[in-house]
Amino acid sequence: MPSLKDLKIRIASVKSTRKITKAMQMVAAAKLRRAQESAESARPYAERMDAVLGNLAAGVAESANAPRLLAGTGKSETHLLVVATAERGLCGGFNSSIVRLARNRVARLQAEGKTVKILTIGKKGREQLRRDLSALLVGHVDLSDVKKLGYPDAARIAHDILNRFNAGEFDVATIYFNRFQSVISQVPTERQLIPAVFEAREGGASSQYEYEPDEEAILADLLPRGVATQIFTALLENGASEQGARMSAMDNATRNAGEMIDKLTIVYNRSRQQAITSELIEIISGAEAL
Repeated sequence: MPSLKDLKIRIASVKSTRKITKAMQMVAAAKLRRAQESAESARPYAERMDAVLGNLAAGVAESANAPRLLAGTGKSETHLLVVATAERGLCGGFNSSIVRLARNRVARLQAEGKTVKILTIGKKGREQLRRDLSALLVGHVDLSDVKKLGYPDAARIAHDILNRFNAGEFDVATIYFNRFQSVISQVPTERQLIPAVFEAREGGASSQYEYEPDEEAILADLLPRGVATQIFTALLENGASEQGARMSAMDNATRNAGEMIDKLTIVYNRSRQQAITSELIEIISGAEAL
């Protein structure tokens, strides 16, 4: 059984840990507010961008002059998985849920005989994937020095992916991230970037307007921006999800630390009472023996 000194040291250690987790919870709550506002503000723009591109693409999907980002390479033998995670841990299952979704996709593609390549965004995802899928890693984006995520950061990532596509390194690109719903709910999501995929819409812009230049020329300019916009939206969703997951994880850690302190305090008091009782018995026994 631990001594009173050991118990006292351990109680002090857990109290220090509780202070740290409580502070981290408060910091995550403050960051979550800004990250959530950014993610929610970007959604309407991304949805409208997707709608415009979808309506334009509907008119040229079968055209021989359709942009390569829309038509694809004509095959789907090589897949690039863009796995976006956090640079830091202590956020519950946030990173693991994204990696798990990507791993499942890798397993399915390899079972079909496809070639898989992985581009990681964020250190934590790379650390997990490197354990058994290091041979598939072809690139990494480090955002640890980025204080406030902006569109130029997403544009640089999109530029790298587009260069790889133009060089013939892959046929299909898919990004993996967590979509923010609430502090306790983040949804692991996969979205195909290349070739571009849009939801079917009726009565779209292509049926209301005539474009000058034609749809092919407009799409050739807008599709690369659409890829960057989707990546930017995914990173913003990830940012809000990360802070929500960290806030929830630190809240649980704080409560668990409190419960541990209560249990250790009870053990300490019982041990102290037992020690005092033993000393009293020894004193009384010694007095009676005189």
